[in-house]
Amino acid sequence: MALSQCDAPIYEALRKFKRMRVVPFDVPGHKRGRGNMELTEFLGEDCLSVDVNSMKPLDNLCHPVSVIKDAEMLAAQAFGAANAFFMVGGTTSAVQSMIMYACKGGDKIIMPRNVHRSAINALILCDAIPVYVNPEVNHQLGIALGMSVSQVEKAIEENPDAKAILVNNPTYYGICSDLKRITELAHAHGMLVLVDEAHGTHFYFGENFPITAMAAGADIASVSMHKSGGSLTQSSFLLMGERINSDYMRQVINLTQTTSASYLLLSSLDISRKRLALGGREIFEKTVEMAEYARSEINAIGGYYAYSKELVNGDSIYDFDVSKLSVYTLPIGLAGIEVYDLLRDEYDIQIEFGDIGNILAYISVGDRKRDIERLISALAEIKRRFGKTETGMLTQEYINPIVAESPRKAFYADKMSLSLEDAVGHVCSEFVMCYPPGIPILAPGELITAEIIEYIRYAKEKGCSMTGTEDINIERLNVLI
Repeated sequence: MALSQCDAPIYEALRKFKRMRVVPFDVPGHKRGRGNMELTEFLGEDCLSVDVNSMKPLDNLCHPVSVIKDAEMLAAQAFGAANAFFMVGGTTSAVQSMIMYACKGGDKIIMPRNVHRSAINALILCDAIPVYVNPEVNHQLGIALGMSVSQVEKAIEENPDAKAILVNNPTYYGICSDLKRITELAHAHGMLVLVDEAHGTHFYFGENFPITAMAAGADIASVSMHKSGGSLTQSSFLLMGERINSDYMRQVINLTQTTSASYLLLSSLDISRKRLALGGREIFEKTVEMAEYARSEINAIGGYYAYSKELVNGDSIYDFDVSKLSVYTLPIGLAGIEVYDLLRDEYDIQIEFGDIGNILAYISVGDRKRDIERLISALAEIKRRFGKTETGMLTQEYINPIVAESPRKAFYADKMSLSLEDAVGHVCSEFVMCYPPGIPILAPGELITAEIIEYIRYAKEKGCSMTGTEDINIERLNVLI
């Protein structure tokens, strides 16, 4: 029987399995929740009853031949891809898989430096060599932009042996590069195009959004269905174009992906794909409407700047995702992270992230108008209660790194621990980043400068959640001996 987007094969197989009342002598050991009643009371019997192991009626994610294969085919159709794989290790695992597919040890890959740490982790794993395209910076907002076509062209000319180009579509702040032109350039020089679409799921189902990776002709894309698509945290899709050998890609994924895939995550992907395929246009029309309303009202408060398509310059900001509510906060005398903390601690509002100069409120399928009103009111009150002059605020979110060693060589090299001040002038062997968004301030192999140390100290002082270092207090850094 032919399947349609109204079907959800994994979900339907789980419902059928529940009705069978099978006696479990397999894992997981909680045995449909009976063995851990506190967990069952917390998560619910319905949830625990489908937290099951791979078996013939439910297929196997590592080698799907039935219901998972059918669900992946429907996902590919919904996203306009040749093939789509379910990923239960988050988009981190999808990003790493596409890089490990494209690159072997010593191969070059062209990428913007403002990538998520998962991309640099992949370089450590497969020993690929990054050719960084340092993004332009909007000096008013202090944020990194997309890759300009001329920068990509220059990187290709200087590195004709590079195997692939990685592009963010969009960045955390909603900024998009000219993906179609970059894809055409890459393909003309025999390079694959890999796209981190962690924050672009909705592009595939709404109207008037920036172009998707698959529509632009890119080869592989990593899509965080759990971010704007409504599935459970840690569930994502890996999309592939016609040029990709999907059977080999499955082998690459299986190098690192679990052999015990969660059916809670798989079914959430299946159900969410169905929902967006059938009603995504209406869902994201409402999402954009809420974002545009919030932007207008926040800008009317004064001081804040909720930015949008007016930033577009046709190159390094080729397009902008209007569903992203990115807000510049420095004019009210508060760092983004300070506004982030005040929203949570004073107003019980949890936004996606705050950094040195900006906040991001993620608006998606589950938001309501009254929640938007509450956010707007809270921001107005924060300005009135806590606002001050802008004096003494750091403005630069992004500092171009100086790369001295490959990430893998630096990560595995002999190292020593130095205080932040003493580390200046040395080569870092670990990550330092604010999380979220998880874009490294320092990555293994990069030179530690006084400017970077000043940034780290300032970010810590303002309350950014710092991660990546062996020293949990971020007072010391591991450097190459």
